[in-house]
Amino acid sequence: MKQWLYQDHTREEISEKAANGWMAVVPLAATEQHGPHLPVFTDSIICGHLAQEAVRQAADSIPVLLCPMLPIGCSQHHLSFGGTLSFSSATYLSILRDMGESLVSNGFRKIVFLNGHGGNDPIMHQTANDLAVKHPIWTASASYWSVSREALQERNAGEVGMVPGHAGGFETAAILALREELVRTERITGSHTERPWINSGPPGAFIGRHGELTGADGFTDAPHKATAEKGKLYLEAISGSVADWLVQVYRSMEQGENSL
Repeated sequence: MKQWLYQDHTREEISEKAANGWMAVVPLAATEQHGPHLPVFTDSIICGHLAQEAVRQAADSIPVLLCPMLPIGCSQHHLSFGGTLSFSSATYLSILRDMGESLVSNGFRKIVFLNGHGGNDPIMHQTANDLAVKHPIWTASASYWSVSREALQERNAGEVGMVPGHAGGFETAAILALREELVRTERITGSHTERPWINSGPPGAFIGRHGELTGADGFTDAPHKATAEKGKLYLEAISGSVADWLVQVYRSMEQGENSL
């Protein structure tokens, strides 16, 4: 594992890997309310697992380092429900830029952001763009659900609820698979007021309403169809898709370098 975990290396080892063209992956997550039944660390639990599994698989094919996960993101739209830790969008943009600048200072020329919380998504993409404008480097950014959309559809993930949704069947299934003891099953109900306009546009589009950006009462759909078995299936599909994407990104960057 030491080969691909950033924090296990010395400064000399990291500098050498950066100089040799290794790719750095930065996982982004959140600490925020997830309804009455899931822990506030839900996004971080899921993102942390997926990042480790995906990089572990990708490391068989490419030189890649997994940086420590950022467990607090931009979650301003969750603050009114309690339990949430958040940076404002302006602050988060500065944090991600500083993270990228640190990696550039360390010598990295291939930087990838991997996201596990919806509120981080636009800021992450802006950061990747800004870094590539300022420095002669390669950047990439994606949320795990964007990369794995087809694989999740093939596994009929929508059967449990909105994908990825927020604290609905999909995320509940994932936490049941990873940390079942943290799910308050007695708080799970079989029905929930849904907002059909959430995620109703094409991929990449946004529609929102004040006070309901994450659905009624802070979550999008009833989680009662979730099971640990389904969660395991979805997580395996996502980690495989993300691993394939990381390999593709690295090879595209390498091909681009060789063509210059």
